[in-house]
Amino acid sequence: MCLRGNRKGKMMLMPLLGTVSLLLAVAVAVPSQEKRVHHHGDLSDHPHDDAQGYQFDHEAFLGKEEAKTFDQLTPEESKEKLGKIVDRIDTDGDGHISHGELHQWIKHRQNRYIQEDVDKQWKEFDLNNDGQVSWGEYKNKTYGYFLDEKFGDGDEKSSYKSMVSRDERRFKTADRNADGMATKEEMTAFLHPELYDHMKDVVVKETIEDIDLNGDGLINLEEYIGDMFSLEDGETEPEWVTTEKKQFVDFRDLNKDGALDAAEVAKWILPGEIDHADNEARHLIHETDRDKNEKLTKEEILANWNMFVGSQATNYGEDLTRRHEEL
Repeated sequence: MCLRGNRKGKMMLMPLLGTVSLLLAVAVAVPSQEKRVHHHGDLSDHPHDDAQGYQFDHEAFLGKEEAKTFDQLTPEESKEKLGKIVDRIDTDGDGHISHGELHQWIKHRQNRYIQEDVDKQWKEFDLNNDGQVSWGEYKNKTYGYFLDEKFGDGDEKSSYKSMVSRDERRFKTADRNADGMATKEEMTAFLHPELYDHMKDVVVKETIEDIDLNGDGLINLEEYIGDMFSLEDGETEPEWVTTEKKQFVDFRDLNKDGALDAAEVAKWILPGEIDHADNEARHLIHETDRDKNEKLTKEEILANWNMFVGSQATNYGEDLTRRHEEL
């Protein structure tokens, strides 16, 4: 059986070729096309299952990068830093953390993660430090070596030229005033197009281009399944593939013509928004609000510190629990 990596990651990593990661085109085996769906503000890549640990909650509450820092702390250090964070969340100073305050904090942490990613890329591409990134600066930094006449054969060069064309289309769409220069906000739209309404058509086009093998601008059932799976001789089709086929017929192909057009692809990969930060705030309050007044005190949060933040000790304990369950 051959599992083909879904290319949502490729869509998001295309502008990051300067790090050479895309050149490896690593295929990740995934048993569901849901991996292609863009949810704004995904809080964590970990499953949200408290029975398996609190890594999802840690990343939602702290942000993905900061959660890694807390993982290295002792329980005492983690609690101390958490207490200071609680004081920052309590913006009205009433000694309680309301749902609204916790919701805004979680949204702030997720936006910070995106901004930090953009800042990192910005330093690489704003070569003349003029506060803007031109298409030429981006292209030369990202592709210059690979488009050199001495690099690769004809097929390789053709592949990279196709990537350049695709990125240029995305860059021009992000460049709202069409001046050939990207501000930091426009660069954010380029790097994270799924976050912006005016970039949605580009996200849909890139998805169709990834999956549409016969070039008709549509995604039929064979292409949809073939994006992640191909049956080898003598093998039986896995149950999840059967489920995906049913998903395609019952829920993806809305007009029942046997293929997904751009509008249907958009409904699939860019669904109506769910406020994940709001849901996580409600979850944290529900799990830790001892007096059930729908507010949290610092004492209530610190009493459940391992749910909000992590440390070496809690992560080690969670690992032991999982290993024990696997035995």
